[in-house]
Amino acid sequence: MTAPSPDSSPAPTAASAVRISLPGGRAVTHRDVAANGARFHVAEVGDGPLVLLLHGFPQFWWTWRHQLTALADAGYRAVAMDLRGVGGSDRTPRGYDPANLALDITGVIRSLGEPDAALVGHDLGGYLAWTAAVMRPKLVRRLVVSSMPHPRRWRSAMLADFGQTRASSHIWGFQRPFVPERQLVADGGALVGELIREWSGPRLQADGSEGADEEALAVYRRAMCIPSTAHCSIEPYRWMMRSMARPDGLQFYRRMKRPVRVPTLHLHGSLDPVMRTRSAAGSGEYVEAPYRWRLFDGLGHFPHEEDPAAFSTELVNWLKDPEPDR
Repeated sequence: MTAPSPDSSPAPTAASAVRISLPGGRAVTHRDVAANGARFHVAEVGDGPLVLLLHGFPQFWWTWRHQLTALADAGYRAVAMDLRGVGGSDRTPRGYDPANLALDITGVIRSLGEPDAALVGHDLGGYLAWTAAVMRPKLVRRLVVSSMPHPRRWRSAMLADFGQTRASSHIWGFQRPFVPERQLVADGGALVGELIREWSGPRLQADGSEGADEEALAVYRRAMCIPSTAHCSIEPYRWMMRSMARPDGLQFYRRMKRPVRVPTLHLHGSLDPVMRTRSAAGSGEYVEAPYRWRLFDGLGHFPHEEDPAAFSTELVNWLKDPEPDR
């Protein structure tokens, strides 16, 4: 595909920036589904058991372009959704706490007409995948989380580990009013490209070809410049930090004491500068089911894009394993 070039021209529309093709011209179906009082954009490829993919910050559904193809070829119905406030989904004035965002996800599963799904989440999407597996276990068949510890492990690391607090400096920066939104859209979303580059390992070749990473960054920059996206995309992080000592936050983290009871695959890049390995490792203590930890050597915060072949192989093999080991 030809990636749009971010510039100072009028802000892009969701349709032009988000409803785009997959690499190689692979057919993808774009549509909207209603769930939890909002409308969500999804991109769908293939037929079979549902695998629902959840993006992180500062991206949207397109981050899963390689896995959509790999999963469809392996016999799955692969669906990547845009989270509330991002991409082609509704930008509502409220509803960005993790419990409500998790209900968005389980609501999409129902709206797709499926009894359950394997959830695959990266970064914030991983945080919400953990949450959905606890809140609606009957709708989650299996769980795959990349680059994000269990929410209680995340909270503990943010409060007690200075190294993790420093690595998550961008989240602290999000707590300021107005300024983060302006920074994210300045110069055509230039900061988005800078963050993805800084958080990636040395092997990043987003589309597997020379120079393709610049095209991918242009796609993400353009999507961030859709009006209200910058604000909505950082609202979950504001809730996560500001609620730590509030009753709603304490209630959420008490709720997350309930164990995950579905087979779980936990993936992480050894060079992730945003979420330290020591912060993510140990999340298995919250899983009362087969749990597999896989560390990708030499990869950063975006292993599914930095080495899509290795990531997709690990994902598909684990999903097809009838008895994943502990």
